[in-house]
Amino acid sequence: MLRFLQKPGPLKKIILGGILVVICVMMVITLVPGGLFGDYFSSGLTTQGVLAKVGDQEVGIQQVEQQARLIGKQQFKGNVPEQLMPYLMQRAAQGIITQKAIVYEADKMGLGVSDDELRDYLHQGQFGQMIFPSGNFIGQQAYERFIETEFNMGVQQFEQEVKGEIAQRKLLAAVGGAITVSDKDVAKEVQQQGTKVKFEYAVLTLDDVKKDVKPTDVELKAFYDQNKQMLVNSIPGKVKAKYILIDTNQLADKVEVTPADLQQYYKQHQDDYRLPETVTVRHILIKVPTPDANGKVDQKAVDAARAKAEDVDKQLKAGANFGDLAKKYSEDPGSAKDGGLLPPLTRGRTVPEFEQAAFSTPAGQTTGIIRTNYGFHIIHVESKQDARLKPLAEVKVEIEPVLKKQKAAAEAQSVATAIQASARTAGMDKAAADRKLSVTTTDLVAQTDQLPGIGPAPDFMAALFAAKKNDAPATATTPAGYVVYQVTEIQPPQTPSFEQVKDKLEEQFKSQRAQALLAQKTQQLSDRAHADHDLDKAAKEAGATVKTSELVDRNAQLPEVGAMNGQAAVAFTMKAGEISGAIQGGPNGVVLKILEVQEPSPDQIKQGWDKAKQALLEQKQQEFENLYVENLRSTLEKEGKIKINKKEMERLSTLPEGS
Repeated sequence: MLRFLQKPGPLKKIILGGILVVICVMMVITLVPGGLFGDYFSSGLTTQGVLAKVGDQEVGIQQVEQQARLIGKQQFKGNVPEQLMPYLMQRAAQGIITQKAIVYEADKMGLGVSDDELRDYLHQGQFGQMIFPSGNFIGQQAYERFIETEFNMGVQQFEQEVKGEIAQRKLLAAVGGAITVSDKDVAKEVQQQGTKVKFEYAVLTLDDVKKDVKPTDVELKAFYDQNKQMLVNSIPGKVKAKYILIDTNQLADKVEVTPADLQQYYKQHQDDYRLPETVTVRHILIKVPTPDANGKVDQKAVDAARAKAEDVDKQLKAGANFGDLAKKYSEDPGSAKDGGLLPPLTRGRTVPEFEQAAFSTPAGQTTGIIRTNYGFHIIHVESKQDARLKPLAEVKVEIEPVLKKQKAAAEAQSVATAIQASARTAGMDKAAADRKLSVTTTDLVAQTDQLPGIGPAPDFMAALFAAKKNDAPATATTPAGYVVYQVTEIQPPQTPSFEQVKDKLEEQFKSQRAQALLAQKTQQLSDRAHADHDLDKAAKEAGATVKTSELVDRNAQLPEVGAMNGQAAVAFTMKAGEISGAIQGGPNGVVLKILEVQEPSPDQIKQGWDKAKQALLEQKQQEFENLYVENLRSTLEKEGKIKINKKEMERLSTLPEGS
């Protein structure tokens, strides 16, 4: 129980950057041929299930798979395609090793992370509103559920990972803190960022080129043969089956729940019906500024906030309506619009100063000014509720459907077991008839299909497709209840013939050929325009459309050209009258001719200076940090502080899930 999470302190970090920051960096570094392990892969580490050791910290298979799935979940917004797991496992493994290397170095340099720093990081970072909504801790159980749901790990492991992330940031900030950029570089960047160009551009569209691609059957057959390996078993297998559904909901309608059942369940689950002491309050918050990176606070702003709170307090004492003043003055965005009203509070869910005032003030009364790390609060207590146990009469309506469902599930399981036994001796039809149930016979169905009466049931369909033809009847669970099933026919996966996929192949062929032709025609357009010094003439000969842009900067995006900070950024390096080479503008091919170049004025350069300087500084710091990380790993490997298990690393490419 990490109660310290309920005690937020000064703001030290603004954004929780995510545990995978270094992994993302390493996905670039470790793609270098041979990687960083090339000379040090055989280090003597042979422990099964351990991929590497950094200092005294082991990197295990389970941890790597967990991290790989987290990366995949973020990238694919759901389940990770299993065929990508070996790749993700390799990337996650190297990322975790690098992360532990940085933490190792940070600890050696005395940059460890305290519990207070961890609490502040969680409180003020990107998860702050989920873990501390409106500044109130969600409670230990809800916190644990959040970590389990979002990260598939326990609280202890999660907090250790976050501490590692904080240590990484400390170390990288320390090593990159001395990086500077010259005024010359800043001036060049401001000049480029502030320059605007106007140009005419000739556009060849992919769709227009595609219309001219007319493949013959011979070309398509050759294309089919070239790609046949990718089509192997691409027509999914199908099965026919018989099944008997035992619907739990139908049984629940017939189940009786006795008073004795209710009483027994209530006694066994009384803790579920205990209500804690609660207080319902309104509050007005006047925020104070957070400390800067050096821990300093703007005292003038704090004094101004205090004066504002004192003024509000005077208005309340003069008889003003609390809710009206909360709407007008409160700086808590979650409650101000509701007149400062907060959801009922329980102990341990808010900062100590606020909790003490809320629970010690009688209902109907208003506190004076309360100071917390958020700022100055004034609290009005609306009502209080003592802790109590809900009586059975009050919760009976909640318990009865639960008991019905439990009894129906037990009955359904019993019926399914009896039907399966009967079906194995007397057959499916007889077993169903004896129970006055029906047998459903399917047509050929794919594993992704939904069966009548069952609906989406991936576990059952997986079991169905794992069964062999005419196996003895088996039982599976579904969202609807239980099902006794038997597979009667199996159609294995098939490789489609040329005729079956001819139309689809034709579309793929045309798309590929059109892409190549578009690049070729765009290059020819550019070459012709350069030769004649005439883009309009070359465009007319090529059948391209010519348009003229407005004055645009690097942040612009033109429908036919695409983002001006992409390939089209070449326009900002050209002079008026110059013609560009071939540019890929999304699905189009584009050639530009510069009509006008507008450079930034001295005032614009002055205004953009600080922004450009900061952008360059961050870029340079990132480059330096990447180099530092690479050198750090190399050094620790040479010193034997990083040891790699060659056998286990090689297994990652073929490791099945759950190994």
